[in-house]
Amino acid sequence: MQIDWDVPITMDDGAVVRADIFRPADGAQHPVILAYGPYAKGLNFAEGYADPWNIMLKSHPEVAENSSNRYQAWEVVDPERWVPDGYICIRIDARGWGRSPGYVEPWGPREAQDMHACIEWAGTQAWSNGKVGLLGISYYAINQWHAAGLQPPHLAAMIPWEGFADFYRDFAYHGGIGCDMKDVWYRRTTTTVQHGLGTRALTNRNTGELVAGPDTLSDAELAHNRSDFPGEINAHPLDDDFHRARSAQWDKVVVPFLSSGNWGGSSLHLRGNTEGFLRAASTQKWLEIHGREHWTEFYTNYGIALQKRFFDHFLKGLDNGWDQQPPVLLRVRTVDDGFIDRNENEWPIARTQWTRYYLDTSVNTLATTAPPAGGSAMFKALESEGITFSTPPLEHATEITGPAAVKLFVSSDTADADLFVVLRVFRPDGSEVVFKGAVDPHTPVGHGWLRASHRKLDPALSTTWRPYHTHDEIQPLTPGAVYELDIEIWPTSVIVPAGHRIALTVRGKDYEYAGEIAELDFFKNSKLKGVGIYTHTNAELRPSALYGGSTTLHSGGVHAACVVLPVIPAK
Repeated sequence: MQIDWDVPITMDDGAVVRADIFRPADGAQHPVILAYGPYAKGLNFAEGYADPWNIMLKSHPEVAENSSNRYQAWEVVDPERWVPDGYICIRIDARGWGRSPGYVEPWGPREAQDMHACIEWAGTQAWSNGKVGLLGISYYAINQWHAAGLQPPHLAAMIPWEGFADFYRDFAYHGGIGCDMKDVWYRRTTTTVQHGLGTRALTNRNTGELVAGPDTLSDAELAHNRSDFPGEINAHPLDDDFHRARSAQWDKVVVPFLSSGNWGGSSLHLRGNTEGFLRAASTQKWLEIHGREHWTEFYTNYGIALQKRFFDHFLKGLDNGWDQQPPVLLRVRTVDDGFIDRNENEWPIARTQWTRYYLDTSVNTLATTAPPAGGSAMFKALESEGITFSTPPLEHATEITGPAAVKLFVSSDTADADLFVVLRVFRPDGSEVVFKGAVDPHTPVGHGWLRASHRKLDPALSTTWRPYHTHDEIQPLTPGAVYELDIEIWPTSVIVPAGHRIALTVRGKDYEYAGEIAELDFFKNSKLKGVGIYTHTNAELRPSALYGGSTTLHSGGVHAACVVLPVIPAK
């Protein structure tokens, strides 16, 4: 393997970003796997992200096999597992991050232009066969959607692995409610890998160079070199041009792709992967959804085999049967942390039985028939655990796979209300079934959110199973008046055994797991209470005078409150 460190690539405005290139030392031309992002290309996975690395190795030791692991880095491929198969792996530090100087503006339009330039540079080098593929997790997946929208000629295929696509709905504002993740993520990354940290950052174990640049800048200089990312988001509470400039343009995405999501990514990435598959203009597109932690399956033998099979076809031109691969690959979850692999021909699955379970506020139940008479139940939005509605124990095993939706009839004693809906499963003994989510080890079956003043729907994009809100205006509530709210629950999958119960909790704050609370050093000892770092607790965005009142749920009669679940019959 030949390695070229810190190779400069010059942008159209004169800025320089730096790349590490790992390629076969045979002098031949090969396809390129490219990743462009912020996490310092020279920072070793085990050093910079020890918690995830150790968690992954404990359960999946195969990840460290057949490699010295010297070049393993966060959320990008291990070149020692790709270069021997005839691929060139290029890692590029985005402008302002790692070894690349410049101004930090996450996912801004300039970044997509830079990525376009890097793709074209890589596709025209003497060692390249002219075909560039994009591959990486999270940040390295999100900007794939953006770069693909610019349609660089040498981009031949891509695998956005767990990457959100709608900046407003997937990331910044869940159902119109501001998400805290942006603050946690930006604080963590700017203090570890922003260019100019110099001696405050770690060292590349292979080169001895500082991973965040040779110069050590002052705090003031570092702040001057980056945007006020959280502040800018807070200044744009509606889905306006700021958010759209950082979101995928589906009509422009035409490259072949494999969109790979995670059932446990129910607060960040999963919606981007499924929306991308549904809405992108590409005629050659596939959707794969797995489980486990955010970083795991990308590096397992399962993940790498899938990635190589796709790229072997589109970047090497191998006739390996990928063109006959059904468009949807699912790892259906079981309640014991297992999976059943299954191919489908479409998403959502065509044979889905969209089943309504009606809420009965008089007895807190879910049933397939609506209660004959109207009723109501009230909870204190910020003080109580909300109200949980449950089915009787199931008579037969029931698979739920796909997106879900909730229709509520709500009144509030204030001019607004935030609704958090949680799809849950309980065992016969009353304990809750939770999963190893993308970040949180105690993730429930599904999540949905809606700020009542954002209830306006887009009729062109809304369906029975996926309400789509415009988020383009505020419609305050009249205290005491009843309003109809449609809430999206992001896609999920679980086979619920007989004797278990399906439940829906409606509350005015984030879900919290009732059992042991986990911590993760990766996010500076963040407490993981069931939703990971994807909380919604900013008092400036959720003042208690407006969002801490009493919320009343209405059911029965003209208020046919229900949850619509994707029940899948056997093939």
